[in-house]
Amino acid sequence: MDRVLSGMQSSGKVHLGNLVGALQNWVKLQEKYDCYYFVADWHALTTGYANPAALHDSVIDLLVNYIAAGLDPDKCTIFLQSRILEHAELHLLLSMITPVGWLERVPTYKEKQQELQDRDLSNYGFLGYPLLQTADIIIYRAKYVPVGVDQVPHLEISREIARRFNNFYGEVFPEPDALLTQFPKVPGVDGRKMSKSYGNAIYLSDSPKEVEQKIRTMTTDPARVKRTDKGDPELSPVFQLHKVFSTKEEQAEVAEGCRTAGIGCIDCKKVLIKNVFTMLEPIWQKRAELLNNPDQLHAIVDKGNDKARKVAQETMQLVRKAMGLY
Repeated sequence: MDRVLSGMQSSGKVHLGNLVGALQNWVKLQEKYDCYYFVADWHALTTGYANPAALHDSVIDLLVNYIAAGLDPDKCTIFLQSRILEHAELHLLLSMITPVGWLERVPTYKEKQQELQDRDLSNYGFLGYPLLQTADIIIYRAKYVPVGVDQVPHLEISREIARRFNNFYGEVFPEPDALLTQFPKVPGVDGRKMSKSYGNAIYLSDSPKEVEQKIRTMTTDPARVKRTDKGDPELSPVFQLHKVFSTKEEQAEVAEGCRTAGIGCIDCKKVLIKNVFTMLEPIWQKRAELLNNPDQLHAIVDKGNDKARKVAQETMQLVRKAMGLY
């Protein structure tokens, strides 16, 4: 089977946007491809280097949620980036051939500097993030990387670096292709994009009580001051979440009820809470099982690390030989 590679940065807790935007898609892909999914803990250090305690907790949370969301260690390889030292070696070697200008023009380089002005991002690790990302992908000679349309430019630099390496040293790496995926836009409880940095997320680690409280306190159409006021569902963040988690029939019912004042906002939110709970309940159950049995989690990750390391070592033998380092 063709190989797929993807990962998430361990920079905070996993939320509903991560679940429906990536993890559910990964679960489907593991049935068709040879999938490698990793926790990008080195990447988290590019901006979160000053808070190692939070990094550790995020790594555990991410690994638990990978499996609780449906990733099957018998169908895919789940591993930890920092346990595969070959990533760092390839990152170093790629840094020898990559022009600095390529790194500075990456769209997220300046965007994140503006977004995270409370942190010093003048470190090389932040600038060199695309090189480590490239190493993550090409060390497994992955054919596909699942991305949304807006992320294709980020993958292009990995293709360019692989191409440049091959031009210098011979055909060692396939250029990874984008496996285009439609990611639903999941709004946060304030209507903006769900994001850890906005503090508007519903997390997979939230308790049922916390999830219910977050949804119940969401703003709706500001025109609906009283129960008898008619509203526009398109102006309500709650209805935007209905588009992700509710059936078409339920969406039509709550939209009509909003426009005619046939239902109140609390009734609308109750339907959403029911559907979010339906999605989260099996995840909560699996999370509890894994957190109560850390040996099981460690065994899964150790197995994945061993498999990933073997592939990475094979690739690095080819790289060293091509570069005259053997």
